[in-house]
Amino acid sequence: MIFELREYRIKRGMRPAWVKLMDEVIIPFQKKMGMVIIASFIAQEEEDLYIWIRRFASKEERKRQYNKVYGNDYWTNEIRNAMGDMLVKSKTRVTLMMATPKSLIK
Repeated sequence: MIFELREYRIKRGMRPAWVKLMDEVIIPFQKKMGMVIIASFIAQEEEDLYIWIRRFASKEERKRQYNKVYGNDYWTNEIRNAMGDMLVKSKTRVTLMMATPKSLIK
């Protein structure tokens, strides 16, 4: 099992709009397409930081899900446009992680 920790930096003053887009559009769409979203967070002490975590059965499943979501016309034509210029793309950080044997909550 692979977890993906995604850290985004949001442009000044745009975080409320970003959170609304994630909560109402992006996360529901990705879940509908089969993505497993574990959680999303905003940082209390960094007003530009947004973090979310997704889970994949394997690297191959991650690749399949990426193709399914990011190759979808709705993503390309609607969601990407809605995202506009809210993210500081150069500061996006994606970390792939594996849980330690006893760390997962049952």
